[in-house]
Amino acid sequence: MSRRHVPAVLGLVAGALVALPAPAAHAATVNVRCSVPDLIAAINAANTAPGPATLRLTSKCTYKLTAPATGSPGNGLPRISSEITIDGRDATILRDPKAPKFRILFVTGTGDLTLNRTTIKGGFAVDCPFFEEQVPGIVCGGGISNTGTMKVNRSRFVGNTARSDVFAQGGAIDSPGTATVSKTEVRGNHVVYSGTAAGGGAAGGAIANDGPLTLTGSRLTDNTATVTKDTESFAFGAGLISFAETTVEHTVISKNRAFAPGGFARAAVSNGIPAPGRLTVTGGAIKDNTSDAPDGFAQGGGIATNALMTVEEVEISGNRAVAKNGTARGGGIRVGPFGTLDLTGSRVTGNTVDAPNGTAQGGGLDNPDGGTLTATGNKVLRNTVTARGGTAQGGGLYHASGTTTLTRNALTHNRAGDGGGIFKASGTLTLDGDVIRDNQPNNCSPTGTIPGCTG
Repeated sequence: MSRRHVPAVLGLVAGALVALPAPAAHAATVNVRCSVPDLIAAINAANTAPGPATLRLTSKCTYKLTAPATGSPGNGLPRISSEITIDGRDATILRDPKAPKFRILFVTGTGDLTLNRTTIKGGFAVDCPFFEEQVPGIVCGGGISNTGTMKVNRSRFVGNTARSDVFAQGGAIDSPGTATVSKTEVRGNHVVYSGTAAGGGAAGGAIANDGPLTLTGSRLTDNTATVTKDTESFAFGAGLISFAETTVEHTVISKNRAFAPGGFARAAVSNGIPAPGRLTVTGGAIKDNTSDAPDGFAQGGGIATNALMTVEEVEISGNRAVAKNGTARGGGIRVGPFGTLDLTGSRVTGNTVDAPNGTAQGGGLDNPDGGTLTATGNKVLRNTVTARGGTAQGGGLYHASGTTTLTRNALTHNRAGDGGGIFKASGTLTLDGDVIRDNQPNNCSPTGTIPGCTG
């Protein structure tokens, strides 16, 4: 999992003598014809050759994989075990829908893959190279599984799947290694728990990372995380699930869906314990995502954090947490019991929580279970909480048992059954220079529980 380094040695000899370093090895460049056997042969040769290699694919070619790689049944192409650049030139590497199930690429612990302008399509993972010895039955990375180092630029991941009867993660990309993804589209990928036992999980419809990840200028759209009905299982991070230090910059995460009937549906962007690092989201948008858990628990439509998270200058809009006959919380953002969120300069607008015949809380922001929320200079506008036949509280913010500190925020035009602006059930909630007005049917509830907030 550690980054691969090439040491440079400078030896000082007695006196002033200096040993000159050997000339650096030059990257070999290979033009790969529009042929799967040629691509396989090129990867095998690059793995065994000294120094880095660049494989230039045929422009706009579709390399259709009809069988797994020899000696590697979980992968369509040979394992990447050395320093290889695949220059796709807008080519596609595709698993034939009629072929056996396998992911497209696997980067080993010694591998260092740079993937440029390549579409990875139709992969279907059947194993998890990093976790399978620890917990048999886990499936990871429908398109790529990276346990080494990976850099993805201007590429596309479309229609890949990770599916398991135990636990599945990373519909398109799973990265316990070190990864950078930039200017890349990750669309229409799926992570699925298909088992019947209680407590299974599907995590990261687009991307799951247990190692350091930097995601910049990209789009994660129309990805899904789903679990078997009535198993009390977890579908979370329909766009991104993070368990390590993660930086997301100027990225749009939209129209993703977590679906867990009778279970737990949790947010398009999520992190959680164990998570030694912080998830930092700067710029971009998290919008129009849905967490749906009929007869269960929907926890965060856009964002759910149960570890360390920073969100700065992000549009968080049009997200939905829905749970008919269940509990829905945090249409925009939900802070879990172990979560610590710093939210700054963002717009939390037009998010919805709906729980017909159930409990709905926190249309914009939700801190219900003992977490810590610090919000500064945000606009929390036009969020809505409804629960026909049930309980609807906290259109802008629902707070209970944890600590919420608000400074110079605007909470306006939000709506709920009670506490249109803020509903405080318990815990510590402080205001400092915030504008709370024009919420329906009231700004703060219960009356007198929030110093500085009236009406």
